[in-house]
Amino acid sequence: MEIEGSGEAAAHGVAWAGPLSTRIRQLPSLALTGAWVAAQAARQADRWTLWTPVALGSGAGLYFALPREPQPWIGWLGVAVAGALLAAAARWRPGRALMAAMVLLAAGIGGFSVAKLRTDHVRSPTAPLKGPPARLEGWVVDIASPGQGGRRLLIAPAHVGDWPATATPTRVRVTLKNGYTPSPGEPISLLVILNAPPQPASPGSYDFARDAYFQSVGGVGFALGTPQSWTPDAPAPWRLRLTMRINATRWALTRRIIEALGVEEGGLAAAMTTGHDAFIPPQQVADLRASGLAHITSISGLHMAIVGGFVFAALRLLIAAIPWLALRINGKKLAAALALAAVLSYLVLSGWPPPAERSAITACIAFGAMLVDRQAISLHALAVAAIAVLLLQPEAVTQPGFQMSFAATAALVALAELWPRSVREINAPWPIRAVQTLGAWLTAAVAASFVAGAATGPFAMQHFNRISTWGLVSNLLSDPISTFLMMPGLALGAVLAPFGWGDGPLAVAGFAIRMINWVSHTVAEAPFSQITVASGPNWTLAAAFLGLLWLCLWKGPLRWIGLPFALAVSLTPKPATPDAWVSGDGAALAVRSAKAAILFRPDVKLFGADLWARRRGLDPSGGAELRDLAYDCDHWSCLPKPGAPVRIAAAWNVKRELKPERLAAICDNAELIVLRDRFQPGTCPGKLVLSGEDFERGGSAELFRQPDGSWKALWAQDLRGRRPWTWGADLR
Repeated sequence: MEIEGSGEAAAHGVAWAGPLSTRIRQLPSLALTGAWVAAQAARQADRWTLWTPVALGSGAGLYFALPREPQPWIGWLGVAVAGALLAAAARWRPGRALMAAMVLLAAGIGGFSVAKLRTDHVRSPTAPLKGPPARLEGWVVDIASPGQGGRRLLIAPAHVGDWPATATPTRVRVTLKNGYTPSPGEPISLLVILNAPPQPASPGSYDFARDAYFQSVGGVGFALGTPQSWTPDAPAPWRLRLTMRINATRWALTRRIIEALGVEEGGLAAAMTTGHDAFIPPQQVADLRASGLAHITSISGLHMAIVGGFVFAALRLLIAAIPWLALRINGKKLAAALALAAVLSYLVLSGWPPPAERSAITACIAFGAMLVDRQAISLHALAVAAIAVLLLQPEAVTQPGFQMSFAATAALVALAELWPRSVREINAPWPIRAVQTLGAWLTAAVAASFVAGAATGPFAMQHFNRISTWGLVSNLLSDPISTFLMMPGLALGAVLAPFGWGDGPLAVAGFAIRMINWVSHTVAEAPFSQITVASGPNWTLAAAFLGLLWLCLWKGPLRWIGLPFALAVSLTPKPATPDAWVSGDGAALAVRSAKAAILFRPDVKLFGADLWARRRGLDPSGGAELRDLAYDCDHWSCLPKPGAPVRIAAAWNVKRELKPERLAAICDNAELIVLRDRFQPGTCPGKLVLSGEDFERGGSAELFRQPDGSWKALWAQDLRGRRPWTWGADLR
């Protein structure tokens, strides 16, 4: 029996069919709701193009998520398919909905294809997994960021031992012993041990090897002696010579800033001017992280905006102060052109690291929009900038800097769209206007800091596992200092330093840095200044990013659909916490005890142990006393005592065999045994043993004890798949 609705339901063409014994009337609210949703969708007619970079990034992200490398022809096929879709959309001009679908599909396919083609384009030789000592001869390209072992050099090798030219990496990074540090451009020779770029310190964590692959860094290692002078047979290529000359100028300016301000203030000043962060004191770095101000040490969007905005505002003011000049030229366009030049100069001075390149592209598009009489700050301009970055650096979609930068910028631009325009009083006394202006500025500053912090929060939790509780306060206090004192002082000091006039502006910048250091230290010492948060499942970050973009790009009340997705990292239950972690070479191990991580070797692989503990929401400093209570450890091994939270033992010495009684105690008291050396048949019969062979194959591991008493291992290499930047990949 078929029963048709009547009244308003029939007017909307609604029909019901089914074995019903009574008449059903369609509720008018359903039709009205559908019409309202359709009206909301129609409001997005001029905004669908904003989703083009989202589709482009999604395609690139899909490529990097693959477990295996696709064949080379797939990249070119994808470019052809994307081009055909765009050509068809331009020729036949279908309806708006179909047009949007075709363009966004083309963007997604194009993002996948561009990522594949760039991967093939930047491929270069890689050092072996465990290389023997070799004599390295090459040119110092730059001074890299220091590590726990000391200062690092980025070197362009000419020769490495007896390696053939086809197997010599394009760039290598070498850690020096304490002593002489050569300057960029110097040809040097030194004895080194070079290995392939390291794998993730913990399964699923940051993959340095992938970033190194796209920067053509094919090897990392350490020097066995001091650098010596080397006379090359032929000059370096002209591009390398130009790069080294620029880097030598940057390094000289860094040393000049340190001499003028001292290490306490000069380290941060140099990092924000030339990108060299080798002189920042470790305690200062810790305070900046705990207070939520660590972002100022990396040259990115904030610095580009301050430099470009300062030059633009100063030139507009100068031109307006000269009536004859203001009447004859377009002051806004001239200021925008010179600000654009200032941004590009700052990019060169900073050493053009990837975050600075992305920020410079965004700033160039903003100032370029002014030159063609378009709105400089808008979501459309931001979309163009994102497309440019993803076409040039599709690997940026995997990097926290790109994710946080564009999430924060999109949120701030969306906030600016919604911000109410204040009505200015004409005849109000100036004290009242001053109070109103100050109140409006404070309200806007608080709103901007809160929105930017909320937008970057999911990425900070997932990547860095930190929440700076008082970050809003510290940023509100430091932003005016950096905007009006520090960055202008550093910019003027860098320009005037070659002429001997930079001491005054640098002194102003040093005063501003002391104020920022005071803010960061005070906030870092406050109660609960930093909270450790475990990472969520991998899919939650993508969901949070898409939810944030939905909140920013959708117009109307339906934008709030994106809110629960934006909170996915916070709301989704965390994965099960492993019982133990082992480093990629089996040299370090940590176990879980409640909310603390017990490190078997606190002085070895500390970065990896700290990273794993924070990713799992554990306190890496809370297990120092528990180790002596629960485990019997010496210089070569650890074994569990009665009552240990995890009955696991480890032996990490590869040069000296364990005493038979020590090995017997390990076998008797542990359920699972980790041996750094290769497994010898007959060792600990009947026990589960992980040896050097396992770690060579799988890398770092997380160990889970199952309810039935068995053990499950999650290996880093299994999660990485077989890609050109992974160890043992046939595609290398």
